[in-house]
Amino acid sequence: MVVAAGLGLALLTIGLLVAPRNPAAEKLAPYECGFEAFEDARMKFDVRYYLLAILFIIFDLEIAFLFPWAVVFDRIGLIALIEMALFIGLLVVGFIYIWKKGALEWE
Repeated sequence: MVVAAGLGLALLTIGLLVAPRNPAAEKLAPYECGFEAFEDARMKFDVRYYLLAILFIIFDLEIAFLFPWAVVFDRIGLIALIEMALFIGLLVVGFIYIWKKGALEWE
C-alpha cells in the first residue's frame, strides 16, 4: 500500500512539475457541445429527470440478468424457464404501473 501510494504521489508530482501551463481564455471557458453555456451550471433540474434516470437504471440492470440466463438456456430446465417468465412478467407489471402513474410523461 505504501509503494502504491508513493508511486501515485510521485506520478502526480512529476505531472505537475513537467506539464506545460499556458491556459488561454478559450481553454478555460465553459461550453456545451461546442456552444457557449446557455445558463448557470448550478440550475435546478426537474425531479422527473431524476425519476426517469432511476427508472432507466433499474430496467437496464434487470435486463442485464437476462444475458447469463440466455447463455445457459439449453442446459436449464423448465423450472428456470418458468422463473424467467415470472421475472419478465414482474418487469411488465412494473412498467405498466409507472406508465399509468405518468412517470414516463415529459411535459
